Amino acid sequence: MERIQAKAAIEAILFAMGESVEISRLAEAIETDAQTTRDILEEMAREYEQEGRGIGITQFDNAVQLCTKAEMYEYLVRIAKAPRKMVLTDTVIETLSIIAYKQPITRVEIERIRGVSCDHAINKLLEYDLITELGRMDAPGRPLLFGTTQQFLRSFGVGSLEELPELSTVQIEEFKQQAEAEVQMQLEI
Repeated sequence: MERIQAKAAIEAILFAMGESVEISRLAEAIETDAQTTRDILEEMAREYEQEGRGIGITQFDNAVQLCTKAEMYEYLVRIAKAPRKMVLTDTVIETLSIIAYKQPITRVEIERIRGVSCDHAINKLLEYDLITELGRMDAPGRPLLFGTTQQFLRSFGVGSLEELPELSTVQIEEFKQQAEAEVQMQLEI
């Protein structure tokens, strides 16, 4: 397949899928190897940037997605009106942090760390597609395991989990104090 046709095929696939696609799957589709596909994707990303296009290619681990550039957001809002905003309370953010740093993790392990029930927070995170069920633990009761999604990476502007900032001991202590205060509030109710 010639390079122009390969670019067109990749662009069509990414547009139609509307979500990230593994580079290996793109390579299969255009009948080439993964490295050649990566080279084509890098070339496409440069072209989009040089031509001042409203889209770009975003890479997540070993997958890519066709995305709207951030500076085009105001135009999208004019068409889509007010997009649904995620409301992340402190409790939800704390639960998400635990999952991001400890994944795969069960609900019971999260609750052990937080000291309180996390049902509401987990349900919100699942609703916002920031976490997903990764399967079940091979233990009595076969509890669900949770981990973050590519939507989590996109939402927080990181390409992979390795890019998450290191937690300082001060931050860990603050999390503990907040959880203890939350437990105390629950007991007073």
